[in-house]
Amino acid sequence: MTGVPAVDVRPVTVVDDGLRAELLACWVDVSNAGGAVGFVPPVVAGDVAPVLERLLEGVTSGRDVLCVLTVDGATAGFAALVGSSSPLRRHWGTVLRVQVHPSRQGAGLGRALMEGVHRIAADRGWEFVYLTARGGTGVDAFYRGLGYTEVGRLPGAIRVAVGDDRDEILLVKRL
Repeated sequence: MTGVPAVDVRPVTVVDDGLRAELLACWVDVSNAGGAVGFVPPVVAGDVAPVLERLLEGVTSGRDVLCVLTVDGATAGFAALVGSSSPLRRHWGTVLRVQVHPSRQGAGLGRALMEGVHRIAADRGWEFVYLTARGGTGVDAFYRGLGYTEVGRLPGAIRVAVGDDRDEILLVKRL
């Protein structure tokens, strides 16, 4: 009997070696499929691993939280919610590295992931979330569809290649 897959987004504060390997593989695959998650393809695990480790340091410290997307119990994507250390900005969170594995894209899982991110952020008492998107990808329209508002652009802030500079689009959502 086939049914609707069980989709879940859960906060993770402890990452074991198995999950670390799944996150790394996802990030490499998303990057190599052209996802705007901090790299330009081609990348290998050795390129991504140090950046993943820095992201996980914030999770281990308790300041940040990893939002893991699963489908029928299998890791399908993730995003990071980063808290502020400033007492003046503790009601804000930053969303980083939003990604759904390429083999799982096109089934509404990006929306499910972001709705989970918003729920987790609200559960932490955050009132706003902020993220950036790489211009020229169209992904900013996805975020606008989730209620984000563009609040600015940094022209040419992202250099994808020589002669290919992209705007960094700043987006905010009130939870």
